[in-house]
Amino acid sequence: MTARILFAAAIGLMATLGTVPAVADALDDIIARKTIRVAVPTDYPPFGSVGADMQPRGMDIDVANLIGEKLGVKVELVPVTAPNRVAYLQSGKTDLTISSLGKTEERAKVIDFSIAYSPFFDAVFGKKEPPVKDYADLSDKTISVTRGSMQDKELEDLAPKAVVKRFEDNNSTIAAFMSGQVEMFASGTPVAAAIKRRNPDLDLELKIVLANSPCYVGVVKGETKLLDKVNAIIREAKASGEIDRLSVKWLGAPAGELPE
Repeated sequence: MTARILFAAAIGLMATLGTVPAVADALDDIIARKTIRVAVPTDYPPFGSVGADMQPRGMDIDVANLIGEKLGVKVELVPVTAPNRVAYLQSGKTDLTISSLGKTEERAKVIDFSIAYSPFFDAVFGKKEPPVKDYADLSDKTISVTRGSMQDKELEDLAPKAVVKRFEDNNSTIAAFMSGQVEMFASGTPVAAAIKRRNPDLDLELKIVLANSPCYVGVVKGETKLLDKVNAIIREAKASGEIDRLSVKWLGAPAGELPE
């Protein structure tokens, strides 16, 4: 009995003196391995796409590289789609998600969010006819949307009588409209602008705005030190004008005031 008590006391003393190894956090792991794994889109221009050189490019890619540069580590870009970008973060496949990610109460239960780094308006787009004056005008209209996206939830809430066709990635969502499978599609305004630039003769207009949903960096729940560091980097980039520069480069206008 005495030996057992002495052994337990020794273990307690080791813990008190700090000789029992502490569990490393995500930021420590990133610095130690000298690499940060970031989930990014490659099917959602101008936030993320593949260029002529077969390399990822876009607003989200530049923000990922900015964070890696400020941390002094290599950036490993991990391509994701809207349905799996949160799951990759939760399962430990990535350290951050920078994928035109909007903040919702449901998502906030499973991941943490940085301050906003980019503006983003969700809307429904389609041909000039028929006109859409309010959400009721979307009733019985076929609309493509990417499953699990902010636009998916917004259509469900705002236009419950619309005929929503869900696709697993953004390219398929857009292709459904381009091929005539649906009458309209729901996406971000920068995405529609990029489509119009590539197809200037396309009969395409904004039908109705669904929401103003800025983009945030997704961080594993409870990784406070990493979250604080990401926020500090974004705040510094805002103050220096770097965020506005990237927004002009990819979205055509400064980011302006973004929510904390």
